[in-house]
Amino acid sequence: MRSLNVCILLNLALVVCGVPVSQITLQDESFAESYLKKFFNLTEERGLSTRRGISPVSRKLGEMQRFFGLQITGNLDAETLELMKKPRCGVPDENIARFSTFGNNLKWQKNDLTYRIENYTPDMSVSEVDWSMDKALQVWARVTPLRFTRIYSGTADIMVSFGRRAHGDYYPFDGPDGTLAHAFAPSSGIGGDAHFDDDETFTLHSSRGYVLFMVAAHEFGHSLGLSHSDDPGALMYPLYSYRSPDSFVLPRDDVKGIQSLYGSNPTKDPSIGEPQPPTTPDACDSTMVLDAVTTLRGEMLFFKDSFFWRSLPQSRTPQQSVITNVWPSAPVNIDAAYESPQLDRVFLFKGHSVWAFSGYQPVQGYPKKLSHFGLPRMVKKIDAALHDVASGKTLFFVGKYFFSYDEARKTMDWGFRRVDQTFPNISSKVTAAFQYRGVTYIYSGSHMFEYDLRTGRLYRVLRNSYFLPCNNF
Repeated sequence: MRSLNVCILLNLALVVCGVPVSQITLQDESFAESYLKKFFNLTEERGLSTRRGISPVSRKLGEMQRFFGLQITGNLDAETLELMKKPRCGVPDENIARFSTFGNNLKWQKNDLTYRIENYTPDMSVSEVDWSMDKALQVWARVTPLRFTRIYSGTADIMVSFGRRAHGDYYPFDGPDGTLAHAFAPSSGIGGDAHFDDDETFTLHSSRGYVLFMVAAHEFGHSLGLSHSDDPGALMYPLYSYRSPDSFVLPRDDVKGIQSLYGSNPTKDPSIGEPQPPTTPDACDSTMVLDAVTTLRGEMLFFKDSFFWRSLPQSRTPQQSVITNVWPSAPVNIDAAYESPQLDRVFLFKGHSVWAFSGYQPVQGYPKKLSHFGLPRMVKKIDAALHDVASGKTLFFVGKYFFSYDEARKTMDWGFRRVDQTFPNISSKVTAAFQYRGVTYIYSGSHMFEYDLRTGRLYRVLRNSYFLPCNNF
């Protein structure tokens, strides 16, 4: 039923180990077929074994791979299975687009809507739940003519409730760490209502649990007529995403979506400055300047704004994610990053502070000041960081100069050097740097310079898309 939006928001799996194709089991195949039936409208009872021609399963696998920006193979490979096992929303991903709506004019035919909170979760105080719901609705009101009034009795347009398992709508919840919530598209009766699974742990701000504001804001998007978006930065992306309610700004993709239904806010004063809706970085943008690049346990990570791409060794298609989905305590819009293999840590830099993570876990005692590395106090920020595996030294780039830090001795080498003396042909600021398979890559703007660090020899000048290919299928 297209008017029904059952949204399953699950706990974000931070690390999901890739499954070699040879280890894909019959159970995996059955799981994948069920996934395609639920989310991509696979209707024919056909197995995943190889057949002549393009089977319905292969076609739906290709659709799913296209939606999530994977390499389109039409096969159940390790990368596809890994993504299928990630937490997600339960609405079918039928509309392959950025923002999308349910169609058939499924929207409210009025701008003044009412909502009622029928009961509360024991995880939070009454005032915290009230604040979360109101703030989630105001996310949408801020950019549209919609106005929401709370009522305390009777039937509202949007009825909000918490329940467990079977809770009266024929779509039972599934206990802890499964379905977080579901909502119904605009219509009479149950249309617009939002239900939250009381077997989950909801929170006001903490990343330990589910931020009720984020869950509710997503659900209310469905209550107003929005389906899912394939933009990883959108609020209406199928996966639950942790973000702080205090700094959240509705992304541009969601703004376009809701305004396609209801128009813009006619009372907004253009003279009052407000944060601009963030746009998800696009790897196909040839002018994009990356914030930082680093390795992490064999992966390559490319940072831009609030996002990063993970390039896995077994995959040719980098996966884009929100930084705080993986490191909730990490900064965004970072200045630099590097991996220390000796410590098995990745360091993220922003301003005069540095954060450290052991894989995906924060290291106790961080963030620290830049002076922790022995950098002069006059250095307020660094432009890039590069760890050289052979020497065990880490280079910190600051303007036209760089400093050298000895990881083993935990001391800064004396003095500093000019960038152009060690790295010929780089005449502007270094914006990112990393080392891969013994070769050094220095980014300056939208270009990347490939060097032999020991000899200083320049091999090639490449576009920054060399390791971050465009997936514009």
